[in-house]
Amino acid sequence: MLFTTGPFAFLFLPIVAIGFFLLGRVPRIAATWLGLASLFFYGYWMPAYVLLLVTSIVANYLVGVTIGRLRDAPGDSNHRGARLALIAGLVFNLGLLSYFKYANFLLDTLRTVSGLELPAAHVILPIGISFFTFTQIAFLVDTYQKGTREYRFIHYLLFVTYFPHLVAGPVLHHAQMMPQFADAAIYRPDPVNIAAGMTMFALGLFKKLAIADAVAPYADSVFDAVAGGHSPTTLEAWIGPLAYTFQLYFDFSGYSDMAVGLSMILGVRLPYNFSSPYLAANISDFWRRWHMSLSAFLRDYLYIPLGGNRLGNARRFVNLMTTMLLGGLWHGANWTFVVWGGLHGLYLGVHHAFGASVSRALARIFPRGAITVIAWSVTLLAVVVAWVFFRAPDFSTAGSILSAMFSLPGDSTLPRILWNAGLAPAHGAWMILICALIAFTPVNSNAIFERHLNACRRSTEITWFSIGAAFTAVVLSITLSELRASTSPFIYFNF
Repeated sequence: MLFTTGPFAFLFLPIVAIGFFLLGRVPRIAATWLGLASLFFYGYWMPAYVLLLVTSIVANYLVGVTIGRLRDAPGDSNHRGARLALIAGLVFNLGLLSYFKYANFLLDTLRTVSGLELPAAHVILPIGISFFTFTQIAFLVDTYQKGTREYRFIHYLLFVTYFPHLVAGPVLHHAQMMPQFADAAIYRPDPVNIAAGMTMFALGLFKKLAIADAVAPYADSVFDAVAGGHSPTTLEAWIGPLAYTFQLYFDFSGYSDMAVGLSMILGVRLPYNFSSPYLAANISDFWRRWHMSLSAFLRDYLYIPLGGNRLGNARRFVNLMTTMLLGGLWHGANWTFVVWGGLHGLYLGVHHAFGASVSRALARIFPRGAITVIAWSVTLLAVVVAWVFFRAPDFSTAGSILSAMFSLPGDSTLPRILWNAGLAPAHGAWMILICALIAFTPVNSNAIFERHLNACRRSTEITWFSIGAAFTAVVLSITLSELRASTSPFIYFNF
């Protein structure tokens, strides 16, 4: 059930929201309703894997309760028991994720390396498994380290399954969510929250339908044609990756905005996941702005436990590479994702090692504004190059595109791939320019949301006008989307 479809917007969401608020006088019943509705939302996608999700939730809940009680009990044996319970929980979660996400990948790799005839695993990837697994790992670690507690199963179920974030994030922390579900105010409808939430949902819907889906054919046609053996021209080799650069951003940030908006309608605030990442002037800043909940997870639960930057520059580089390689593998069971993560690890290592000295050297030659433009340009170029591996199905495709990107145009520069796909290269260039102008605008959807929320709090007229305008925009957008029947699933649903 996509956020961008009629059944979700006109049936599921109104029924869930109305039921939630009607039952709000008894918060526990309202929370149960929302948890069951979230399970239905997941089951609409993959009914066979609802049992897997529930099993994962029950197992992690029991482990979390065990860790909490042993941690609070006196005596070294209880503390050791808490540590063993944490290890058991991590093994369970990582084992589950490894089997469903990486079984086929590992078997394919073994076949390639050993030449053995190994059977296929025939495992179908459950939607959202990477996100709900990381959410529960964070809960177990926080329980062990910080004393996080959750003894009410229905609240834990809701924390994990909450439908706005379930299938594509953000990766949530228990401390971010459960105090909100314990607040009686969220169980009463608030026109201000509804107005702001619907406006944010409409912004995300616009990003997805009007921008991401519009530029997607230019990325898909180039990458698919090159994967099929066609050689791209220099123009096509740039249009494809640039189109994908903006498709991915507006697709995923659009989903994140819609999730924030949906949750706000119910009175619950989700953390922002993006903050104008393509305005970053260095790669560290990029990762502070891109997929922020995953970046925070990798930093807090992998990079810092490995030693972070506390053990010298060489060890920091190893920690960065390890973190980003595993972050790349988290995105997909393909060596191209590992290379994507490795490139970002290399970028981060080089930036930490030489960024300051390069900046000082440039400061002797160029004015500050020029240095900022140079740093931003180099960062964006590095990100685009890495996206080629992220999108390409194999190294051959990535290599063909990159070699064409950085080679001089040959005798024939006619963009055959795009014309054969019925796409005008000039139109693609204009689409990319429009995407760039929007992505490079300093005022992003987060700022618009906050300003609009404050405006609604000051004016009843703005509140009700916003509800009407946002509702109209959503109805028109989804109706047009249903009529053209070309809306694609969100890209991060695959991860």
